[in-house]
Amino acid sequence: MSTPRHASDPSAIFRRYLSSVVLHAQAGAKAVDLGATDLYALNILELNGAMTPGELGARTGLTTGPTTRLIDRLEQAGYVRRAADPGDRRKVIVEPIDSPADLDKVLTPARRRIGDIIASYTPQQRELLFDYFARASEAFQQSVDEIAEHDRSAD
Repeated sequence: MSTPRHASDPSAIFRRYLSSVVLHAQAGAKAVDLGATDLYALNILELNGAMTPGELGARTGLTTGPTTRLIDRLEQAGYVRRAADPGDRRKVIVEPIDSPADLDKVLTPARRRIGDIIASYTPQQRELLFDYFARASEAFQQSVDEIAEHDRSAD
């Protein structure tokens, strides 16, 4: 049996933070009858705007069938709509719709708490935090791409 990492261990603190983020996303998704991947896909759409089902599938790591079912669930729940692609009417794009009140109600308490924490820092500290978030996002995305490339080369 391994020894638990001490509360002041930076690696353990960071891992607990990541676990808390994931657990919050899962709990929030469940509270509005969505799966965690559904909520993740919705976040992708809200951050990046409308995209084809293929693009959404690539960003979520899902194949065609699961992506279609994911879009069906989000559309049925009122979070997205399918529309004709203005550049090619033979294609469909998935557009996010304003988040219904139930999702905002579930996510607002954590957003408010995190906002309060961030507001407690000085402007210079906030600048450092947001620099970290931006750079860490890129590092994680590069790692995702490397893992995907490794998986493709292993097939």
